[in-house]
Amino acid sequence: MNNETVGAAAKRAEDDMLRSYRLWFEHARKCAVGCKRVVRAQDGCEDGRELWGVYRLARIGRTS
Repeated sequence: MNNETVGAAAKRAEDDMLRSYRLWFEHARKCAVGCKRVVRAQDGCEDGRELWGVYRLARIGRTS
């Protein structure tokens, strides 16, 4: 692997991570079921927990 390939992979992973975090954050802000009132993302509604799981996978470089 050359440096360009590694850099492109790192940028793509970062973009996926930031996107998934933004989707979770937007959901948590608007969630009427309970994501607004929880301290940990794992304690939110089912959709919020799923979005958080996607973010965690993107953070370590895996896709869902």
